[in-house]
Amino acid sequence: MIQLSKKARFLKQEYIPLLQRLSADTPAQWGKMNVQQMIEHMADYVAMAYGNPPQELVTAEDRLEKMQDFLKSERDFKPNTPNSLLPDDPVPARLSSVREAILWLHEELTNFFNSFDSEKKKYVMNPFFGELDYGMSIQLLYKHAWHHLRQFGIEPHN
Repeated sequence: MIQLSKKARFLKQEYIPLLQRLSADTPAQWGKMNVQQMIEHMADYVAMAYGNPPQELVTAEDRLEKMQDFLKSERDFKPNTPNSLLPDDPVPARLSSVREAILWLHEELTNFFNSFDSEKKKYVMNPFFGELDYGMSIQLLYKHAWHHLRQFGIEPHN
């Protein structure tokens, strides 16, 4: 079993309870997604982090080093960070409730950890940051999770 870092522990143990504090009508402080759309978006990106479905790189090779330097840093994603893989208007919610979306995200987080537990030297292609190992995947998911928690008014308490 992979040793859990502080960020991995957050994703495994603290992230879902923080999401459960949000109600379906919690207003976003920026962006167009509502709570359920954001949670479903995160489930999609957690699945992408373990290779489901496989992705192709969309970042130009000459920008990849800069993108990875950002990922390795502790700098946050800025509000309204553009995502070229998403439409201008949010994808409509696919599930019937926030609760169902949280269950799906929890399932995808379990799949992510199981995937890397069973294949320790695994690398997964991220469309923006290139090939990521377990540690870099955790770093990205942690940054992404906090980006969207802040979007709905949840701030970290250090």
